[in-house]
Amino acid sequence: MDASIFQIILIFAVTFVVAIDQFSLLQSLYQPIVTGLVIGLILGDVQTGLIVGGTYQLMTIGNMPVGGAQPPNAVIGGIMATVLAITLGLQPAAAVATAIPFSLLGQYGVTLIFTIMAPVMGVADKYAEEANPAGIAKINWLAMCALGTIFGIVVTLFFIGGKAFGDTVVNAIPAWLMSGLGASGNMMRYVGFAILIKVMVSKELWGFYFLGFVLAVIVTGIEALKGPALLLLAVIGFAFAYWDFQMNTKLKAAAAAAPASEGDYEDGI
Repeated sequence: MDASIFQIILIFAVTFVVAIDQFSLLQSLYQPIVTGLVIGLILGDVQTGLIVGGTYQLMTIGNMPVGGAQPPNAVIGGIMATVLAITLGLQPAAAVATAIPFSLLGQYGVTLIFTIMAPVMGVADKYAEEANPAGIAKINWLAMCALGTIFGIVVTLFFIGGKAFGDTVVNAIPAWLMSGLGASGNMMRYVGFAILIKVMVSKELWGFYFLGFVLAVIVTGIEALKGPALLLLAVIGFAFAYWDFQMNTKLKAAAAAAPASEGDYEDGI
């Protein structure tokens, strides 16, 4: 597809904003499920944007920075996966796998900005000692604009040259390799969810996990419930979570209101 000037400007603007949102605004605008929808609107294919965004979201759902180490960047990866799927006609899973190098490029960009800004923290400390909030604000704006500009330029350049470059590359990829990319893209969503479970699940919650798995199998096996299955399971999960919250709140209130123990009679004393 041929990109218009208006689309190019919008792609840059969206990338600029969501790059800043990832570390500063923190409104979850940078999440692939959101950027997929927005890029799909800009490029005129909302359905593909939502599918690719949802697929990429599942892949990155367990990714999180540990210390100074940054995971593959979800902003550039999610946006480029949607761009590749719509402009080159790739299948969503293949587009997600193909966008991995772009997400690594975003990872390097974030690391570069963090490295450059590290010495500037001394200047920020000086502004803090001088009670100069305007100076600290300028440093924050500088870092945000630098990150947004780098991300915007990378995405825009690949978007502009992506059609000619992408057609050449995609046509040169053998069918078996493209099938492998599609398979790896499908697998990544489960890897991302597995990472999330490893981080979040405790022994007390395994029962809810297996219950949810059984309910998912039952609900998706009923033809009339297959369509709204995800919404139904989300409501059921919320109901259990709310019930568990209420029970824990009541137990904590009861424990706080109980009279203090006057001694331990376990040994009969």
